[in-house]
Amino acid sequence: MTMQADTRELTMRRFRRSSVVGGRDLPPVPAEQLPPGPRWPALLQTVALMRFRHQFHPWLHRRYGDAYTVNLIPGNRPLVLFTRPEVTKEIFAADPEVFHAGKGNAILGPIMGEHSLLLQDSTEHHRARKLLMPAFLGHALRGYRGLVAEVASAEVATWHEGEPFRALERMNSLTLEVILRVVFGVTDEDRLARLRPAVNRTVEIHPAILLGWAYPRLQRLGPWRRTVDNQVELDRLMYAEIRERRAADDLGDRSDVLSRLLAASAASAAADEPGSGLDDTELRDQLVTLLLAGHETTASALSWALVEVGRSPDLRARTLRAVDEGDDAWLEAVLKEAMRLHPIIPMVVRTLMAPATVGGWDLPAGTTVGPSIIMSHQQESNFADPGVFRPERFLGEDAPPLNVWIPFGGGVRRCIGAGFSLMEGVEVLREVFRRYDVTAVGTDVPKVRNITSVPRRGARIRVRAR
Repeated sequence: MTMQADTRELTMRRFRRSSVVGGRDLPPVPAEQLPPGPRWPALLQTVALMRFRHQFHPWLHRRYGDAYTVNLIPGNRPLVLFTRPEVTKEIFAADPEVFHAGKGNAILGPIMGEHSLLLQDSTEHHRARKLLMPAFLGHALRGYRGLVAEVASAEVATWHEGEPFRALERMNSLTLEVILRVVFGVTDEDRLARLRPAVNRTVEIHPAILLGWAYPRLQRLGPWRRTVDNQVELDRLMYAEIRERRAADDLGDRSDVLSRLLAASAASAAADEPGSGLDDTELRDQLVTLLLAGHETTASALSWALVEVGRSPDLRARTLRAVDEGDDAWLEAVLKEAMRLHPIIPMVVRTLMAPATVGGWDLPAGTTVGPSIIMSHQQESNFADPGVFRPERFLGEDAPPLNVWIPFGGGVRRCIGAGFSLMEGVEVLREVFRRYDVTAVGTDVPKVRNITSVPRRGARIRVRAR
């Protein structure tokens, strides 16, 4: 079998295994044991939750209160969402052997793969997190900072004064470049040119494509088929990079995540630690997870930050002063407030592997539960004047607790790349405002792309050299 045919078979096997998305292997859940919710067909509820999330979450909260149930395809699986911070804290602190995040994230299986940190639970998750964590600790982040600043400086140097442009496009390009260099350590322009379009086609998919993964027959048709074909190409490029890097004799001198993982895996295998080595498929799954989870999410947050600062002369002046004074705390607060006001991900979910009491509800095994990020960030009880962009919320002793501001989830499953995302955002904002004053062009609203939300009009801005 040729290498290309080999890769296609690996990719198709992943899509076939992921056809159980949503937990078809879990027991049925009696509706009478669940909080109230709409009685619409599961397909309609799924479309509303995925496609119209920014309207659907507030409507559910107004209609049903602090806890409500949405039924999803396939299999009419129940999702119970909570909006009170004390219940969010309860879910994040719950036993991870009962509250499985991997099951709840199963919709990502066709892209991420079964070994993805986002899809694993129990000992498998602990093992993967232990291997990945060193690449995202403080000393590693400090090593990445200069590279992020270099990429950001090169990007903003290409901007033209006075011409309106879509900040989202430029931020997507920038964050992709950072991830390809930091995660993969790829600097060769030919390889970058091949990887960029494959990654972009993976990110820029309609929510209907995600629904298609629940029905394997659709994978032979039109856009679903093209999605699979693109995945085969991305996998081919990634496996080639992994194989070549395995043969490199300078892993110890490299700081990218792939090289760190290979070096750690080799050291563990040499020490004869059971189950410590990573095969190519495991590496591919973890790298795709880091690539996609750290790319568009940060780009969208940065785009919103630029638009919100660009709307207010006072915020622009305060931000320019922060850059001149080296006030990174303000820049981080701007980024955090953008993530609060414009959530990129709508919810954090866990699937119950055994009966559990959550928010006062006795829920059976098979129920998926989680806090609504959208509602947590919108409620007046959590944030005064929640519709106002106010970065100072995140400064000083009154900064919101982690169970109220939850873009990175929480507990033992808190996003491993949270520190990297904030560091990257601060470096990018510094480079932008060091060179330019930024003005927003028009208004913008969120739209759903794959599982994330991005500015519908691309976050249009205009820049003027300082």
